[in-house]
Order: sequence, then C-alpha cells, then structure tokens
Amino acid sequence: MKFRPLHDRVLVKPIEQETKTAGGIIIPDTAKEKPMQGEVLAVGTGARGEDGKVTPLDVKVGDKVLYGKWSGTEIKIESDTLLVMRESDLMGVIE
Repeated sequence: MKFRPLHDRVLVKPIEQETKTAGGIIIPDTAKEKPMQGEVLAVGTGARGEDGKVTPLDVKVGDKVLYGKWSGTEIKIESDTLLVMRESDLMGVIE
C-alpha cells in the first residue's frame, strides 16, 4: 500500500534505539524509551499560506530527523509502525 501525506505533513519511520548499553547491559522492552529519531519516507506538497500560495517543506525523503517524544500519530502500514506528523512537530534534520 502506498501512502502520501497531505499538505504540511510528513511520514516518518522511527529509528529504534540500541538494546544494549555501552557496558553490555541488555535493556528490556519495558524499560526502553520511545524513539525520537526517524527517517522521512514521504512528504506532503507543502503548507498553504494566507495568500493561497503553497510553501514547500524544508525536509525531503531520506532525511534523518529529530522529533518530540509524543509527536505525531502512529499508524500501521503493512507490518511497519510509522508516524504521521506536521513539519512543525520536527525539531531538526540530523546531518
């Protein structure tokens, strides 16, 4: 199934954190924090301004981004859990 976000929304695949610490301790699933980094899989056309002009988004497909812990709406496409969020929910692009 294909998914294309509308307007100023982006589709993000969360990047899972390591299950081991640097010292070799394995972190159980119940103690893991929600991921706050992800890869942009799809972007909308852009936000429409007051004058009716469409402003393109600053992020593009393939960018690694940082977002808030509770940002976006979780959806399931096929077997993947993805997030749909507004571009304004993103904190920045990781380079």
